[in-house]
Amino acid sequence: MTSVKAEPETTAEQAARETFDSLDPATDEVVGTYPVHTADDVATAVERARAASSWWAGLGFAGREERLQRWKGVLTRRSAQLAELVHAETGKPHGDAMLEIVLAIDHTAWAAKHARKVLGPKRRAAGLLMANQAAIVEYQPLGVVGVIGPWNYPVFTPMGSIVYALAAGNAVVFKPSELTPGVGKWLADTFAEVVPEHPVFQVVTGFGETGAALCRAGVDKLAFTGSPATGKKIMAACAETLTQVLIEAGGKDALLVDSDADVPAAADAAVWGGMSNAGQTCVGVERVYVHERVYDDFVKKVVDVASSVRAGSDAEAKFGPITMPAQLEIIRRHIADALSRGGRALVGGEDAVGDRYVQPTVLVDVPEDSAAVREETFGPTLTIAKVRDMDEAIAKANDSRYGLASAVFSKSRGVELARRLRSGMTSVNGVISFAGIPSLPFGGIGDSGFGRIHGPEGLREFARAKAIAKQRFKPPLLLTTFSRTAKTDATVAKLITVLHGKRR
Repeated sequence: MTSVKAEPETTAEQAARETFDSLDPATDEVVGTYPVHTADDVATAVERARAASSWWAGLGFAGREERLQRWKGVLTRRSAQLAELVHAETGKPHGDAMLEIVLAIDHTAWAAKHARKVLGPKRRAAGLLMANQAAIVEYQPLGVVGVIGPWNYPVFTPMGSIVYALAAGNAVVFKPSELTPGVGKWLADTFAEVVPEHPVFQVVTGFGETGAALCRAGVDKLAFTGSPATGKKIMAACAETLTQVLIEAGGKDALLVDSDADVPAAADAAVWGGMSNAGQTCVGVERVYVHERVYDDFVKKVVDVASSVRAGSDAEAKFGPITMPAQLEIIRRHIADALSRGGRALVGGEDAVGDRYVQPTVLVDVPEDSAAVREETFGPTLTIAKVRDMDEAIAKANDSRYGLASAVFSKSRGVELARRLRSGMTSVNGVISFAGIPSLPFGGIGDSGFGRIHGPEGLREFARAKAIAKQRFKPPLLLTTFSRTAKTDATVAKLITVLHGKRR
């Protein structure tokens, strides 16, 4: 078995390479320094991944499962170390960092275990007309998958593509956010410990140019998580070579509270869903529509809970800073616009937006056409609106260009209402619970993107269907020949009439 290893850079090459720093958003301390990989660097990584992908696919489902389960063990034993790095690069509390790591570990185990069942060969019915054929479908690896990950959940979100692509038999080249490069490198380094033979999982670091280079480097599919605007640029770049894309592009997720809801539970879920991770959650809660019968009680309880939550860097703080400084101005603009148009801040307000931290803000009486309702805020804010009934709530929740996630609190109609919401995922009597279930697909519609990670759909997303028809015995009517006679054609016509010509 021949190993493929990178040639070490010379001292001159290392000195000449451009670098950038990863900063702690709470202190601006340098967490680490990383190279800005060029288009040539990215192309080289993809070329190496191409060679590695054949070896990795050749291990088969059992071989890949064994390696992925070993990696899962490394992730588990060193989770505290990884959580500290996530904390340093994003500012989120250690507990929140550990939560996303735990979910990623569970997904790793599921994908490794279920890949054979989902992607392995399966027989299909050939039908009476082709009864002499054995019909088989299987899912083969694409080859090399490129992944461009986000900074808000730098472990959980990209691992939903990385792990499922690896389990399906692909090599992966991962470009983490420039805000969290250390997390990406840590993941690739630990994977290399259990798969040292070939560069099956590599990381390239840098800014937008590095990501654009990955789109054009010859990968067989590109999985991206980020904003709709960047997602469109990714699609345009990939379209140049007809490279497949999977896009997860954020949301403006709604929570519905019906008249028979458990109001305290709904209020607690709304605050956590809207403000955990400083509101920097694509599947979090930004809009809440509440039945008029329980509106006052719900708002009071939300205010009570939100008033007890505080952003900061100390041990008592419930969430950390805004990781991307530019987001502060967007949050400030949304709050100001809501207030200027008649909205009221029951908790927080414009003064809640500081230089690094944003304190919880609860807004009511906000017009539906305001920025705080129409645009993704990505901060610890909630807008709460009173509705006559759930029909009105559904109509308002669905009146959005986004369609990622949603939530419903109702004792009697939860699933019914969930089915009517225009979103890829819905939690009933909880928030974001779908993300913790590895067997469920994860993804959105509209400006929230398309394609799915997680579950059987996530495994198939990184494979191509291969159809095989094998002749079992010579057919009584041979159709695929120039020696076919008029008598044969007439017999086929009669047969098809008997099979499908009945009046109903």
